[in-house]
Amino acid sequence: MAALISRMGKKLRRIIQRPGSVELTRYEALLPAVEKLEPELEKLSDEELTERATKLRETLKDTAFGDEQLIEVCALGREAARRALGERAFDVQVLGTMGLLTKHVVQMETGEGKTLAGALAAAGYAIRGKRVHVVTVNDYLARRDAEWMGPVYALLGVSVGWVEPSHSREERREAYAKDVTYGAVAEIGFDVLRDRLVTSVDDLVQPDPEVAIVDEADSVLVDEARVPLVMAGSIDRSDADEEVAKIVRRLRLNLHYETDSEGRNAWLTDAGSSVVAKSLGIEVDDLFNEQASDRLAAVNVALHAHALLTRDVDYLVRDGKVQLINAARGRVAELQRWPDGLQAAVEAKEQVTATDRGEILDSITVQALLARYPEVAGMTGTAVAVAEQLREFYELEVAVIPPNTPNIREDLEDRIFASPSQKLRAIEEEIRTVHETGRPILVGTQDVAESEELAEKLAKVDLECVVLNARNDAEEAAIIAEAGKKGAVTVSTQMAGRGTDIRLGGTDGATRDEVVELGGLHVIGTARYPSSRLDGQLRGRSGRQGDPGSAIFFASLNDELVLSNAPDVPEGIVDDEETGEIKDPAALRQLNHAQRVAEGVDLEIHRNTWRYTRLIERQRRDLLVHRDKVLRTAYAAEVLEKAHPEKFGELKEKLDDQDKLEQMCREVLLFHIDQLWSDHLAYLTDVRESIHLRALARETPLDEFHRAAIPEFHKIIAEADSRAAKTLEEAELTDEGIDLGDAGVRRANTTWTYLVHDNPFDSDFEQTIKKVRSMIKRK
Repeated sequence: MAALISRMGKKLRRIIQRPGSVELTRYEALLPAVEKLEPELEKLSDEELTERATKLRETLKDTAFGDEQLIEVCALGREAARRALGERAFDVQVLGTMGLLTKHVVQMETGEGKTLAGALAAAGYAIRGKRVHVVTVNDYLARRDAEWMGPVYALLGVSVGWVEPSHSREERREAYAKDVTYGAVAEIGFDVLRDRLVTSVDDLVQPDPEVAIVDEADSVLVDEARVPLVMAGSIDRSDADEEVAKIVRRLRLNLHYETDSEGRNAWLTDAGSSVVAKSLGIEVDDLFNEQASDRLAAVNVALHAHALLTRDVDYLVRDGKVQLINAARGRVAELQRWPDGLQAAVEAKEQVTATDRGEILDSITVQALLARYPEVAGMTGTAVAVAEQLREFYELEVAVIPPNTPNIREDLEDRIFASPSQKLRAIEEEIRTVHETGRPILVGTQDVAESEELAEKLAKVDLECVVLNARNDAEEAAIIAEAGKKGAVTVSTQMAGRGTDIRLGGTDGATRDEVVELGGLHVIGTARYPSSRLDGQLRGRSGRQGDPGSAIFFASLNDELVLSNAPDVPEGIVDDEETGEIKDPAALRQLNHAQRVAEGVDLEIHRNTWRYTRLIERQRRDLLVHRDKVLRTAYAAEVLEKAHPEKFGELKEKLDDQDKLEQMCREVLLFHIDQLWSDHLAYLTDVRESIHLRALARETPLDEFHRAAIPEFHKIIAEADSRAAKTLEEAELTDEGIDLGDAGVRRANTTWTYLVHDNPFDSDFEQTIKKVRSMIKRK
């Protein structure tokens, strides 16, 4: 009867398609067959095992996995791992491998062996004849996992490599030529952008994309989905207005400027406008004239840098540079920056040397980057919470893999306080009390400033702790590895993407038995995160592989999460007079409500961003088809010969080499195509920045964006041909053909890549955010 009810429940889940409802029965039924092959494979020598994998590759080439092939691949992978690593893959890891091989996002808890499952799946795809990119969240994990899993791949006859920032073009080409290539999502994206600007096929480093396996899939596919990766060409130093920065520095909140309740917009009051105008030596009315629009824009950007971006929360100043902090991971966001105007304003605010300002040559969002792959799979510890986004934006379903050993972690009820100061006192007392027992403690904070403030308070009461935040993220692996030692107190910012398990007793396990006896790792959250998924990631650091442990979150009704998303706290909620703690269930409901509102807003921002970028990506894809034709054929020479046959004939005579002739024509036309695309991106940025004015005129912003963007795009190819023809017509011919520099065909002498942090005061987003908040709050 119980089995019948279970089967009916599974069928019902399939019908209503609830998140995390991928049916695992098919894969579970294959596990005995995988195990049955073990004795046979154990008898093979290493060479015979590799030969068997090679024969399977010949059989499988470019075909889909059937049950027999899944069984064979998983059995071979399990045996290779046993020999190479001394680790026999658990059944749940084999299940995870099958889920990945059938294009799902698998949810496996922290410590359950996602790295090995991902490697076996990557090998399986390679055996099927596919090129595989294993996409990681940072360069450290890309290299670590490629080297760690290398012996497993070798036994399966699969080659593996990785890309990192220090690699040369040739090293990158060699890495991408391997069957499996590991790389951070940004690094792979930057190589895509570089390849889009080459003028010779020989300079390409990436082959066509085929399969992507995404580690920390929720972080990459959701948190960073709308982050644009940018390639820029050098123009000059950013020219932030130092005078304006000094003026804004003197302004005071609620007197000279105000901010909205969400802390996403700031504006001058009448008093502030008067102060700014007087400081600039102009009349107040003149400040808002069209002639002063550039100066007013500089004031607004400087005001946002001053009022809305906080040092040690949104960014660090380190080594004389402004470095952004990735809020989802609590670490420095390498190569990431705000759009040029805001970046320069923050640098002026902090009085550091301005960075180069660049002309954007091309860009791609992380979501569009992953959309290039015909087959995508992923793995993470927290996928169910974002199952809706994964289905909506990537058409991916989540498969929840059960833990190898039941999770016995104790998740304690949140403790809620009236004020942040009362909450902090309770956290200090919790740390002191638990520390006296000898249990290791991990404290998850919201930002760098909070982590350092808490560490200082603990030091004053003789509680030593180790701090892990964006200032010392290079040491993170070593710090995390020792966080499970007896008596350890570790204070950290967000734990997502850290890539290292916390082992009870530390790396050597010397005090493991004692720590287990004491109750394992105790996790403390100093506040709820804007996403329940991030809460889950912090909790998941305790209780790995059946270890004992516990987790508790502290919160205040005056935390940023509540103030920004659900500030209307119900009346009648009473706190304890001495401690400020609130026991009323209504407080927990308010906290959960605020988190749901924050998640809803984030989802709507994602949707809104994708509505705009989808058109841009479609246009870029169409133009790339044309660009590839120019790159690989004699199209450019044909265009120029048709436009100016006599001048083309002279050029042909001068060069007397068909290949050189075609390459010179190609470089001219590609230059104009790339320049026009760069101009198009700048035009679309201008349209986006002014689109909210059209909304005020009761026009639909997205429709207006399309109306402006589509006609301009359709001019590019014809205009590029025309400009290339004009270049030939006006060029002075030499024995070397065309002097491209004299002809104005000059590419940027310096290029660099970076990620753009979302503009925190985009007016169009704000309209959407306010509507979403109002809708959710009414529910």
